[in-house]
Amino acid sequence: MMPSSSIPWRRSSYSNGMGGECLEMAALAGVIAVRDSKVISGPQLTLSAATWKNFIGTIAQTTGRIN
Repeated sequence: MMPSSSIPWRRSSYSNGMGGECLEMAALAGVIAVRDSKVISGPQLTLSAATWKNFIGTIAQTTGRIN
């Protein structure tokens, strides 16, 4: 995986900007990287594109919204 500083991270639009619950993701070559934006040097979870799609679909079904 690329060094964290060179990865194009995207923060959830539901993040409140006040240090609240923030999830960041980055689409890389064939995988999706996920991290906690409050711990940017911490661990990263790497998911296949299919697993990420399932994850997002489950959130959409559970909450009735997705962004």
